[in-house]
Amino acid sequence: MLGISIYLGSTPIEKQLPYIRKMKESGFDSIFTSLHIPEDDQTIYKEQLQALGKAAKDLEMELMADISPDSLQTLGVSWENADQLLDWGLSGLRMDYGVDEQTMIDVSHKMRIALNASTLSVHSLNRMKEKGLHMEAVEAWHNYYPRPETGLEIMDFIEKNITLKAAGLTVMAFIPGDKNLRGPLYETLPTLEQHRNSPPFTAFIEMEKLAGLDKVVVGDIEISDAALEQFQVYKQGEILIRAVPDKSADPDMMGNTAGVWTNRADNARDCVRAVESRGYASFGAAVIPPCNSIERIAGSITVDNEKYMRYQGEVQITLKNLPADERVNVLGQVITDDLPLLHWIKGNQKFRVKWL
Repeated sequence: MLGISIYLGSTPIEKQLPYIRKMKESGFDSIFTSLHIPEDDQTIYKEQLQALGKAAKDLEMELMADISPDSLQTLGVSWENADQLLDWGLSGLRMDYGVDEQTMIDVSHKMRIALNASTLSVHSLNRMKEKGLHMEAVEAWHNYYPRPETGLEIMDFIEKNITLKAAGLTVMAFIPGDKNLRGPLYETLPTLEQHRNSPPFTAFIEMEKLAGLDKVVVGDIEISDAALEQFQVYKQGEILIRAVPDKSADPDMMGNTAGVWTNRADNARDCVRAVESRGYASFGAAVIPPCNSIERIAGSITVDNEKYMRYQGEVQITLKNLPADERVNVLGQVITDDLPLLHWIKGNQKFRVKWL
């Protein structure tokens, strides 16, 4: 499941509705919000949370709120009647610092709860289970880390997720945004430190492929339309790769290489090979003359010319630096942000090339 973060203390929910609707239409079905951010005006939390809950209910989106005992009191609610928040449109509460285990156990019988995935141990989980924790209502949610250099290390993160999933828990983590960032530091809100400056889709696909997550939520306020397009394309099973044409490349050939391709099942070490291009040969032309046969740095999009004989017309993307070859024409270069995505174009993976 994909999700977004909507915050209550500044921009009114009504002004955020267009973004929420756009993200829902693009396959984002979950909303996260936090009710204990020191910089926020917490006196407006109740009104704003009810407005966000109504929007979530209308759009059939999950709404999970990070909450503390103080912020719960601000809402005029206690742990004993916390389930009345379900009537406001909330799906559950993320419970962390300041909440004792017995409270977590009691609330798990009334509504869904999310515990801190990074600090939750199997020992404490088993202890709460013995005391009556309703496991079907429990999830494990990691934090995001606003301060640079404090995000999690990936190998520890993966090991923790394996342990939590083995215990039967749904596991969630955050990725950064790339447009409207959350203050006060505005240095993105990732779970993993290596994602601090990563594009949102790159961070997401690493989470999906490596970390065994069930939910991934954008921690920041907004992602760009360019990033959103990559998520939309991925819903169709394709990885969108953006590229810049080389000024000396054949523009007609670039037009022929735009669109959807499939990497060969026999995955090559040095390049992605578009299996369909061999069938197209020279795209209907008699020959593909040599043109711009320069050094192929990693991320070069190329097409084999007539000097490669029966390989003429094969489209490739290089995965490493390769020397110039008079039999290979260089059409352009994958943008820096999308270079990490090439690693995930495995055998039989569909990908789409978009020239910028």
